Amino acid sequence: MAEGLGALLEPAAIRLAETAADRDAAIRRCGEVLVEVGAVAPAYVAAMLDREQSVSTYVGEGVAIPHGTLAGKETVLRDALAVLRFPDGVDWGGQPVTVCVAIAARGDGHVEVLGELAQILLDPDRAAALRAATDQDTVYDLLTPIEETA
Repeated sequence: MAEGLGALLEPAAIRLAETAADRDAAIRRCGEVLVEVGAVAPAYVAAMLDREQSVSTYVGEGVAIPHGTLAGKETVLRDALAVLRFPDGVDWGGQPVTVCVAIAARGDGHVEVLGELAQILLDPDRAAALRAATDQDTVYDLLTPIEETA
């Protein structure tokens, strides 16, 4: 059984050749993928856009983590992630973004998810590998914890 972020990520939620004209279009696309995999109701997409209006979800290293507002949690059906890669980049309030890790979480689940994502993104090599990933297995491996060997 997958642990950590990998447990929240199914292959259908990994999209590696997306395009978006702007930040809002990228967020809408992220939300649509979460809807397609049955993680959220369509209304969650509006909550994701609302979150972005109040605080940017850009986290650095070419990555954004769009997610909904507190009010949007009622539209989350199950905790899940979606990883969308925009090879041509998206202008995210003046910052270029090539990878979005969209989060759907009930309760306080997003806090743990954000913490795990931060650990990945603080490692420039892993962040670069995520931006460059062109296959689902690579994305999944980057978001699944590496077992420590004694």
